[in-house]
Amino acid sequence: MMLSQIASKQAENGERAGSPDVLRCSSQGHRKDSDKSRSRKDDDSLAEASHSKKTVKKAGEKPFECDICDMRFIQKYHLERHKRVHSGEKPYQCERCHQVVWGPAMLVTAYLALVGLLASCLGLELSRCRAKPPGRACSNPSFLRFQLDFYQVYFLALAADWLQAPYLYKLYQHYHFLEGQIAILYVCGLASTVLFGLVASSLVDWLGRKKSCVLFSLTYSLCCITKLSEDYFVLLVGRALGGLSTALLFSAFEAWYIHEHVERHDFPAEWIPATFARAAFWNHVLALVAGVAAEAVASWMGLGPVAPFVAAIPLLALAGALALRNWGENYDRQRAFSKTCAGGLRCLLSDRRVLLLGTIQALFESVIFIFVFLWTPVLDPHGAPLGIVFSSFMAASLLGSSLYRIATSKRYHLQPMHLLSLAVLIVVFSLFMLTFSTSPGQENPVESFIAFLLIELACGLYFPSMSFLRRKVIPETEQAGVLNWFRVPLHLLACLGLLVLHDSDRKTGTRNMFSICSAVMVMALLAVVGLFTVVRHDAELRVPSPTGEPYAPEL
Repeated sequence: MMLSQIASKQAENGERAGSPDVLRCSSQGHRKDSDKSRSRKDDDSLAEASHSKKTVKKAGEKPFECDICDMRFIQKYHLERHKRVHSGEKPYQCERCHQVVWGPAMLVTAYLALVGLLASCLGLELSRCRAKPPGRACSNPSFLRFQLDFYQVYFLALAADWLQAPYLYKLYQHYHFLEGQIAILYVCGLASTVLFGLVASSLVDWLGRKKSCVLFSLTYSLCCITKLSEDYFVLLVGRALGGLSTALLFSAFEAWYIHEHVERHDFPAEWIPATFARAAFWNHVLALVAGVAAEAVASWMGLGPVAPFVAAIPLLALAGALALRNWGENYDRQRAFSKTCAGGLRCLLSDRRVLLLGTIQALFESVIFIFVFLWTPVLDPHGAPLGIVFSSFMAASLLGSSLYRIATSKRYHLQPMHLLSLAVLIVVFSLFMLTFSTSPGQENPVESFIAFLLIELACGLYFPSMSFLRRKVIPETEQAGVLNWFRVPLHLLACLGLLVLHDSDRKTGTRNMFSICSAVMVMALLAVVGLFTVVRHDAELRVPSPTGEPYAPEL
């Protein structure tokens, strides 16, 4: 009786489907009470279904039709169970603690995936650490202190950034915005990243690297504060601030470190890749921990989807305070923005390898941006714990990075070009999986989750491969300008995809978008084949011997 009252109350209030937090009751007694309540509710449906089965089974008819996706069923009970896929209803409620769940499938799958991926990553990293000889940089106390000063600030900034990722879409959905409105918010963030990314390097050089890092802490804190508002315009402003903060995060910190490393401390330049290689590894670890922490504050503690954004503010404040106290200021000679872009364009048009690399990056990473938008609405209606799912994604990406290091080692000696091709192939296969697993009325969340994990695994292979090839192909003096040109089509394609999703039918839009992404990735695969044809005899694009300097994988 209590369950039917709650259901009717939700219907009267017009609550958004799937809005209750996905929680599991820890008491077996609670579950038994819930099952009894549920069985009383379904008595009439089961009786009618039994009668229907007797009357139509011989004829093979399916008289019960879904009014949303036109699927038909023999029994009415099966139709009612199917409709929960569309409505997001979580019918199993505990009468004592009022927690509601969809079912255990996605919950168990997410936790098992996280445990399995973590075990795989830990095994690979332990074996690598045992086989790796100690480097001379690690034995220098002065260098270690300098690294620690950098890592303290940088890791706090990264942790605050990752903490917000799992529940961003869920927060907008919690504020009762439609998927199209949420898509516009994401487009605003991408557009802001494009605009500020073009001028970020010049801004950092003019303002100073230390001040830019402190500015990052301030703007990102304001971005988090805007998440407390349900006003759409305030959230748009927050997305714009988030774009500025992202541009500063991936320009100011690295520029400050390199200048201090070479100019002030006069450490060997060969030690720089080792610093960023270690930062890339711990970046994955921070993302893993941030996903679990976001799940803890939002779901386990019951504070709601805004809690991770509030929790990120103290981390940002501490990062800014440590930068002010421990870091020195440094500047660099400014190069005119027009000259930077003109030099990058000349390099892009004069070298076919650079043009093909830019094409691959724009196509691949635009699809990844759309994936970042879509994974929550695909999995959340089925009771997926978003923070745990996000941590599983990061574990899969870390596993891909570990596999890259193993594949390019002396034992296997595969080349980044081979692994880049493999990464694109994996994403193409995953997107084809998603076109079937997201079919309206036939959703398979577990299959979609596996496809998402494969995409993240491919990202772990893709980013170090692309980073290596860019460093070898693009001249160092033109890298800033070329990367600016790379980012423009990348973000434009992502924005176009989100706008198409904004104007599409909700029932079929997600599946159609995955189909479009599949076509885009096939184009990326053709570009990879073209690049492989051009560089297959280029010795410069081969991985150096293991005794050479370590590479710095992209964060």
